[in-house]
Amino acid sequence: MRCTYIKPDGERCNANAMSGTNYCFTHNPDINDQEREQARTRGGQARALTLAKPLPLLAINEPEDAVRLVIDTISRVRAGELDIKTANCIGFLTDKLLKAFELSRLKDRIELVERVTLEKTTRY
Repeated sequence: MRCTYIKPDGERCNANAMSGTNYCFTHNPDINDQEREQARTRGGQARALTLAKPLPLLAINEPEDAVRLVIDTISRVRAGELDIKTANCIGFLTDKLLKAFELSRLKDRIELVERVTLEKTTRY
C-alpha cells in the first residue's frame, strides 16, 4: 500500500506505507522528529553486515576449488555461522568465477583447434 500523505504541491507521496498505518516513515504522524533524526543519522548502518570473525581464506584456482567454497558456504549457513546475504554474495561471485573459468578453458580449446587446423592446412 502507498503512503496517503498529500504533499504541498498536491501530489500524493509514492513511498510504501509502513505496516499497520497509512503513512510511510517520513510522513507517519506517530513518529516524532527525534526518531526521524536518529533514523537519518543511522542511515544504512542497520542494514550493513559484518562477520563476527573473518572467514578463512580459500585459494580458488580451479573449478573444483569453487565447488569446495560452495559446500563450505552451505554448511556455514546451515550451522547458523553465516548470514544469508553474505552467502548470496559468495554464491553470486562464485558463479561469476566459474563462468570465467569456463570461458578461459573454452578459449584454450579454440586456440588448440585453430593451431591443429592451421597445421593440417599448411601440410597439404
